[in-house]
Amino acid sequence: MIIQLRKKGIIPVQYLKHFRDAGVIISDESHPLQDDQFQPNSIDLRLGKIAYRVRCGFLPENETVMDKVDKLKLHSFSIEEGAVLEPNCTYIIPLLESLNLPDSGSIPINTNGSNGDSAIVTNAKITARTNPKSTTGRLDIFTRLVTDYSHRFEEIASGYAGPLFLEVVPKSFPVKVRTGHRLNQLRLRHGLALLSDDEILRTHSLDPVLFDEHKKPISESNMKLDSGLFMSVDLKGKKNQIVGYKAKKNSNLIDLDKIAHYAVEDYWEPIYATKDNFIILEPEAFYIFASREYCRIPRHLAGEMVPYDTGSGELRTHYAGFFDSGFGGEQADGGARAVLEVRSHDVPFLVEDGQTFFSMLFEANSDVPEFTYGTEIKSNYQGQELKLSKHFK
Repeated sequence: MIIQLRKKGIIPVQYLKHFRDAGVIISDESHPLQDDQFQPNSIDLRLGKIAYRVRCGFLPENETVMDKVDKLKLHSFSIEEGAVLEPNCTYIIPLLESLNLPDSGSIPINTNGSNGDSAIVTNAKITARTNPKSTTGRLDIFTRLVTDYSHRFEEIASGYAGPLFLEVVPKSFPVKVRTGHRLNQLRLRHGLALLSDDEILRTHSLDPVLFDEHKKPISESNMKLDSGLFMSVDLKGKKNQIVGYKAKKNSNLIDLDKIAHYAVEDYWEPIYATKDNFIILEPEAFYIFASREYCRIPRHLAGEMVPYDTGSGELRTHYAGFFDSGFGGEQADGGARAVLEVRSHDVPFLVEDGQTFFSMLFEANSDVPEFTYGTEIKSNYQGQELKLSKHFK
């Protein structure tokens, strides 16, 4: 069987499984890859067996991650039976998965323990990119992937062969983690196939990606584009309507195994709509808001939310950025809101209803995924409005 990757773009789930079989995505022998790790355009990565408390985050650049850890380590501990990560402490955790990325060409697929005639044939470089999962961002857990000899977080160059490490910094709450927990996700790319602004408009005219508050497609003339589709924050609502949440300080820990378990009021202060439709963010406080617009990702595309560059650096708008094919459903469903994780640095910052907050990048898939985001795979945030993580009642 010869699997020919002809189109550039994000590698969908059915091909990710072939890459697993070809030894491109490798797992710890005692923890084989699980079928439910595979998402429409990505694979969930899992925490390994040990955590290293280090003095600071870093990029290794000229050495391995473990070389740097040895210089910066304060102590280490097992997380196999569960362990608590404290707020504002930096941890490096080796992941159960590793990579053996090819440059391009033919990649043999190991079938039943022996190499046969099966292979994946590529005509562009295979690279990887990672992002926190939605739940990770909504719990204000800062994560970024680190690889040996790398000078960039989250990006993995073609030809990389080696382990994967996750820098983890809980910001608002102590969190209890254990081996196998999934805080981030990885996408493989076959070349690069980002949509231009013209291509986004063309797609929207045929298969709408952006909708107004009535879930009607937004006219092309009202779409803001500049190397991506800009979207804004929603602070408008009726009296006593919740438009956001602010994380409480000094809250109890959150065990990531406990779903729909915690009372919202123990961890979050609700933010109610006001007649002025604005809020002043407190420095270093963490907020959850929702986008004003509804968006959807057609089956043939994948999305990534990226921060809007204000040119000042005092505002961070989101941690988790991947949007899978099928997010927001079909056109008739009218899309779903994007949830925004927000922190103002250094100074108070005014945010008004409808203020530009982020942009959405669209990238072609190299093929349509065999399944998409939604009820079929029990996706937690399909059709969402303003929504906290799945751990809250």
